[in-house]
Amino acid sequence: MNLYDLIMKRRSVRNYKDQEIPENIVNELLDAANNAPSGGNIQPISVIVVQEAERRAKLSEMVGNQPWVKNAPLSLIFCIDLWRIKKWAKMCDVDFKGENALNHFLVAYADLMCSAQNVVILAESHNLGSVYIGTILDTIDQAREYFKIPDLVLPMMVLSVGYPKSIPKNVPKLKREVIAHREIYRELSDEEIKKAFEEKYGNFEDNVKKYMERIYIEAVEAEKQEKPDWADLDSVKKELVKLNIKNTAQFLFKYRYPSDEMVKMNEGFIRALKNAGFEFF
Repeated sequence: MNLYDLIMKRRSVRNYKDQEIPENIVNELLDAANNAPSGGNIQPISVIVVQEAERRAKLSEMVGNQPWVKNAPLSLIFCIDLWRIKKWAKMCDVDFKGENALNHFLVAYADLMCSAQNVVILAESHNLGSVYIGTILDTIDQAREYFKIPDLVLPMMVLSVGYPKSIPKNVPKLKREVIAHREIYRELSDEEIKKAFEEKYGNFEDNVKKYMERIYIEAVEAEKQEKPDWADLDSVKKELVKLNIKNTAQFLFKYRYPSDEMVKMNEGFIRALKNAGFEFF
């Protein structure tokens, strides 16, 4: 299979076999993470390898009791790491103030995601599945304490990896023409935007399970595991009626990612940054 086909067949996998990943493959994944692009080749990242069952269960608890984090044989916590760089700079008699520079933070986060995506693609080539878990951002302080993470190191993303027990058949995406802009940005008309998202998600339907298979696969996958209550479909359907949700945008921004709640999360995230020694705001 060529690289294009490998990338195009990739799906977020949340249902894993009870099968360990050989150590040589784990090391290859870490090598891929380490060989990712990095601004100035400074490499302001670290990766915490989580394989022990007890720690996987604790990590799962931290990120909202998502069962796939507990069941996957491997989770990698990708961290922005300015602690190591600051130590090195001090030893070399030069001042490094990355914790005060938003630019350093943003470049480090871009480096981190390049590193993680390297792992995703290499994992696919080994017939492994993976899924990104972003809710570690909600519990940065707790994660730093449990995994003994020092100041100036921030856990920003979890990648769970394992051999798939099941793989989603498809994943809706916008068409290439919607996201690609040739030479300059082209503003889409209201009708073009509406059509683009209708083609991506389909029509909002009464068949909740079929709808969830397109836009809320976590709820469907949770039913296959020991946590059907994590995103119970009957409860979801009742909530959709209660909130008078009539389309996908309302589902996303009133139920799944409530806009006001997402804004309120700023406070906790900024507090976690300050607790870790970051002061660029």
